[in-house]
Amino acid sequence: MKLRFLSFFALLWVASTMLAQSGQSVQWRYVENYKDMAIEQMRRYRIPASITLGQGLIESGAGLSRLAREAHNHFGIKVGMNWTGPYIVMADDRPDDRFRKYRTDDESYEDHSRFLRNNQRYRSLFDLKLTDYRGWAHGLKRCGYATNPRYAEMLIGIIERYNLQQFDSYTSGRYHSSSASAASESDFFSRHIVYRINKTYMIIAMSGDTWESVARETGVSARKLRRYNERPKSSRLAPGDIVYLEKKAKKGDKSLRGVPHVVQPGESIYDIAQHYAIRLDRLYKLNGLSPDYVAKAGDFIWLR
Repeated sequence: MKLRFLSFFALLWVASTMLAQSGQSVQWRYVENYKDMAIEQMRRYRIPASITLGQGLIESGAGLSRLAREAHNHFGIKVGMNWTGPYIVMADDRPDDRFRKYRTDDESYEDHSRFLRNNQRYRSLFDLKLTDYRGWAHGLKRCGYATNPRYAEMLIGIIERYNLQQFDSYTSGRYHSSSASAASESDFFSRHIVYRINKTYMIIAMSGDTWESVARETGVSARKLRRYNERPKSSRLAPGDIVYLEKKAKKGDKSLRGVPHVVQPGESIYDIAQHYAIRLDRLYKLNGLSPDYVAKAGDFIWLR
């Protein structure tokens, strides 16, 4: 059985062009929606949650693919292996390839786990530690999970870009981040996912969050938080705001070389700088923009 997946640059294009109006990207929303499902599968089948979430992000286009929307199929699994359930027809290797159709997203995640656990070719992966997501990624490629020669690197990149490895250390009902700034054991980090964008740790603000409350929980002063996020002293946090816990980078991640961001309606240069963890002044400089430039829908913004 061959699995369907987006190319690396196609995925980056989705990431650069499909921003939610609330400030959260479709990728982050996908992680928030399916993290518990992936953790449950890890507990039942010993497959790292980071691997499951990373593959789900890639294969489903962060939940936006037709397979995910119409068939609850998050992993591009085709009809086969004595499948007797419903299916959906889509062009892939052939114009009439058949893909499994599930009743719920949970069924898709469960079927993916069983596919790996019960398939002889992947048996060696279960000798690896749950925290060895790199070993799992290379093992999946070596065992023939996908034909793309860069599949392992692509999967590792997605895991590290969104800090998915934090879910592999799930213990006692909490998610643990490897961020030194986010070591608190309070309820704050059971409600806030710590992402890692462009090697920079961040959270997404929730209702009731203030600079001061985030400062108390993370150990980063409110003054530094506002400076890292290039916000004035008088600003207030709103649900959906990106809050970086350390200084942003001078340019985008190396994986974004040659991949521009396409400005969306209502989007500002500041929004783009926050989304990719790039300092605002550096983004202006990278693109040769004047201080009075106003972003227009359809403009290309280069990230490195």
